[in-house]
Amino acid sequence: MTAGAFLAGWILSAINSRFSAKSRASERDPRDDRIRSLDAELRVAQSKNEISVEQTENLEGQLKEATVGMEKRDNVITHQQSKLDGVSSDLKDSVIKTRELRAELTERATENVKSEVKQRELETELEVAQASTDMLATGVLDYSFSPDGDEDDDRKINQGKDGRRAAN
Repeated sequence: MTAGAFLAGWILSAINSRFSAKSRASERDPRDDRIRSLDAELRVAQSKNEISVEQTENLEGQLKEATVGMEKRDNVITHQQSKLDGVSSDLKDSVIKTRELRAELTERATENVKSEVKQRELETELEVAQASTDMLATGVLDYSFSPDGDEDDDRKINQGKDGRRAAN
């Protein structure tokens, strides 16, 4: 009987615990709900944090790449600027040299023209001298010295004019 009483007590306690469990489920503690709510918010916040950390890392990587790119561009610009300065200096030197050479060329051209003029004058003088020599050699010119040499020359000139008039 003891065993029957024990079995009956156990069955009654099991039934009682089931009913009390149902009533406990319907009577939840509001703190449990708050804990579950906070736990869910924590998981959401942690996932958002992970996303934000990844985005921050990506942005930091992009910033580093941009910084490196800017440094490279700055180096290229500096190098090109130095080349430009060198070329500009060379160009200025070339312009100065060109002006100097033009001035020298102008001077040489002037000297050349002067030399050509002097050469023509000398050639003309030489031709006149050769013609005079030829005329003296052929006897066309007679430079005889006589006391009335001037009058004889004037008479010869006048006779030449009269002779031309008579021939006409």
